[in-house]
Amino acid sequence: MISPQTSELELNNSANSAHSWQWRFWEGLPYLTCSLLANWQHGFFTRQFSPRFPVDLVQVLHSDAEFYRVRQVHGSGVLTPAEVSEFLGREKDPGMSEFESLPPADALVTEREKQAVWVCTADCTPVLIADETTRQVAAIHAGWRGTAKRIVPEAIARLVSQGSKLENLRIAMGPAITGEVYQVSQEVAAEVGATVVFADSETEILTALQELPNSPIFPDSEPGKVRLDVRRVNELQLKQMGVAEEQIAISPHCTYQQPDYFFSYRRDQLKKVQWSGIVSQ
Repeated sequence: MISPQTSELELNNSANSAHSWQWRFWEGLPYLTCSLLANWQHGFFTRQFSPRFPVDLVQVLHSDAEFYRVRQVHGSGVLTPAEVSEFLGREKDPGMSEFESLPPADALVTEREKQAVWVCTADCTPVLIADETTRQVAAIHAGWRGTAKRIVPEAIARLVSQGSKLENLRIAMGPAITGEVYQVSQEVAAEVGATVVFADSETEILTALQELPNSPIFPDSEPGKVRLDVRRVNELQLKQMGVAEEQIAISPHCTYQQPDYFFSYRRDQLKKVQWSGIVSQ
């Protein structure tokens, strides 16, 4: 288990060794940052910040930033802050909760400076992206369903439509459940894996995945099951788009295996989350 006292050097020796992950503290509470996004205010927050929401957490990153979130639905929808504001301005059913009144989507892409975009996760992958040239950013919620729908490439396509170039992007995948402990059905693994390998049947897809270097699937003792590394699949999607390895960082932290710092739905079966956010410049 990696604790807040772990040194930067030890984190460097974990995953994606070209990039380091740092523990930061706000009022004594720990959150993570990534060296790849050092030029942007950002954070992958821990369970210690619960039950704070973006309205509170934005003060940690940039007190003057406007903050935006969506109603995450495990899909491929990508919105801008302007589109969120437009949706919120529509007439709503007075019986709706604040959460129900949010627009459905799983990624936010900024349009101008001082916009903070947020996603929440509890085993799914929080992905924060920044553009070195345009200074715009994105926040993405990528569970297995969203990954199967290529939510990260969809968000990048939106950034590109707004002037970004692939070579200028910096992409950090935060704490999530690791492949070694994430048991899924072979059907789910094949649905996700079909985004990075090309085969006709479930068996052929799984075989092709197993043959990949640093395979995103692991064997499981239960018939019909495998272990799936969702972050690795997202990494493969990015590389197939033309994103270079040095543009990608993957956190060494596992939400399932680190209960002291992260909520995990798979572990606890509770609807509790941690937030991740980044501010455009």
